[in-house]
Amino acid sequence: MNSEKPFSEWIGRSETSMDFVDASRVSKMYATLNMPCPKLIRGQELPSLWHWMFFAPAVPFSELGDDGHPERGGFLPPVDLPRRMWAGGRLDFYRYIKVGEEIRRVSSIKDVVSKKGRTGEMVFVTVAHQILDDHGVLINEEHDIVYRDLMPEGVSVPSYQTAEMSSDFSLEIFPNPVTLFRYSALTFNGHRIHYDRKYCIEEEGYPGLVFHGPLTATHLAQLLLSQSNDIQLTDFRFRAIKPLFDNHAFVLHGREEAPNVYNLWATDYLGHTAMEAQATCER
Repeated sequence: MNSEKPFSEWIGRSETSMDFVDASRVSKMYATLNMPCPKLIRGQELPSLWHWMFFAPAVPFSELGDDGHPERGGFLPPVDLPRRMWAGGRLDFYRYIKVGEEIRRVSSIKDVVSKKGRTGEMVFVTVAHQILDDHGVLINEEHDIVYRDLMPEGVSVPSYQTAEMSSDFSLEIFPNPVTLFRYSALTFNGHRIHYDRKYCIEEEGYPGLVFHGPLTATHLAQLLLSQSNDIQLTDFRFRAIKPLFDNHAFVLHGREEAPNVYNLWATDYLGHTAMEAQATCER
């Protein structure tokens, strides 16, 4: 991986996935997020960011790697680094996904970039997704994936910034293994860092089970949406900075920066910023 564009032959690759928005999975997401579930009928609108429970590839067990992810290669490039994390994303919302609809996702590899930091090699893969129904585009999304090496011995843990902004509203989250298991099951995510504590600690060197990055982003969006019944997200950008784990509570924060423009962030038990997000709304 010594070129500026590693795996350049993967850039432009595309695939299309189909799914059906069934009431069963939607009701289970309400339960996973500890939210009261309304009576679900055909045409019911889904909250923003819930689309991540759809389109998961049904990969046979024999084609999974040791970490529980599908083996490297295929649609995503075969990056030979042990840690794979959801680094962030940018989303534009045009219409709601609705219960009872067939939806499809057209995905393409937009970019692959290799970097070298003090903790070792990193490869960033950007995937563009377009989610559609029979009437056109519902969501445009860019999804950032980072592959990185294990922390080398003798290298100090990176320093993290303490959040200094005051929030207009906040919510404390108490993570637990059941929530992580449920979200992994709903998204058909076999990555063992979210439910296999022995693997997580002994193989990847984490202090506990890793709280899903997209679940943190979903909580941030939901915190904002809970402030008013008439808020609708039009765009949402987020960046994961530091992993969160199941052995400590963390806090979600939000602050209005301009009319209908919000800064959102999550802080760990030390007060360090774990995720940053920006959201634009309409009413």
